[in-house]
Amino acid sequence: MKRIFFILITLVVSTVYCSAAMSNSRLRKESRFLTDKMAYELNLSTGQYNDVYEINYDFIDQVRDIMDEVLDGYEWALNDYYRYLDYRNDDLRWVLTAAQYHKFMDREYFFRPLFITNNTWTFRVHLVYVNHNHFYFPKPYHYKSYCGGHSHRYYHDVSFYHGRYDHPYYTGTVNVRNNRTTRRSDFGSVRIKPNTTRQPSRTSSSTRRTSSTPDDVYATPSRTSSGSSTRTSSGTRTGSSTRTSSSSTSNSRTSGTTRSSSSTTRSNSGRSTRTQSTQNNSTRSSSSVRSSSGSSTRSSSTAGGSSRTSSSSRSSSSSSRR
Repeated sequence: MKRIFFILITLVVSTVYCSAAMSNSRLRKESRFLTDKMAYELNLSTGQYNDVYEINYDFIDQVRDIMDEVLDGYEWALNDYYRYLDYRNDDLRWVLTAAQYHKFMDREYFFRPLFITNNTWTFRVHLVYVNHNHFYFPKPYHYKSYCGGHSHRYYHDVSFYHGRYDHPYYTGTVNVRNNRTTRRSDFGSVRIKPNTTRQPSRTSSSTRRTSSTPDDVYATPSRTSSGSSTRTSSGTRTGSSTRTSSSSTSNSRTSGTTRSSSSTTRSNSGRSTRTQSTQNNSTRSSSSVRSSSGSSTRSSSTAGGSSRTSSSSRSSSSSSRR
């Protein structure tokens, strides 16, 4: 009884996580959790473990944006979901051995990992492994760097993993998109809306993820284009600022040089004016000296003449008395 109660609590918590918009960190953790349990039960090699992580990542990344539309009953979203599921199962066919793939198909929580209950979608593997923080194996080597570059959409619906392993493959049918029994088992509670077979225009976030190229296998897909444009534009602004500041610096230097030249010119003009004024003052002083000397000389001459006149007068006066 306690185990059943704990499973119900776990189911409620997991549905809350999945019903909200799935973050990239949650995407990686769910991909690793599913891959870890597949590796534990199917006895995967290290190479298979890394490839299965990529395949599960691609599947969950592609369906996380359409599961709300599946819940709302849009037929195009349901068709897309099963198309992505068939892509995943086809990729796994080329990674797993025939014996491993038979075991994989016998476990519904691996073969059809998502289902809807109480109007929410969740992972079936959460009902089997209730401790979501327990892992049997370490993280894949590209746990944080893989971003979906090996999915079908980049290889014209041909599996990237075809021919990578030299072992016998499963040769049976892997498609379930047209199986009505499977649809009722997974999404039987969903009411399909009429006239919803055509998909409307996708949101900008979905467009950004879809537009990433196969070369972006180990780069963050949704930040690449925006990050590049942001860095480019900021670089342009920085260059303009640099050129502006350089021009301002040059203008400041030119203005400083002009002001220095003007100050020098004014200083030289002031010095020349003061020198000329000094020379004029000296000239006027010399003229004054000459004028004073001349006046003194003329005064002395006048005084001498007066003295001589007085002497002559006194002499003639003496002669008359005799």
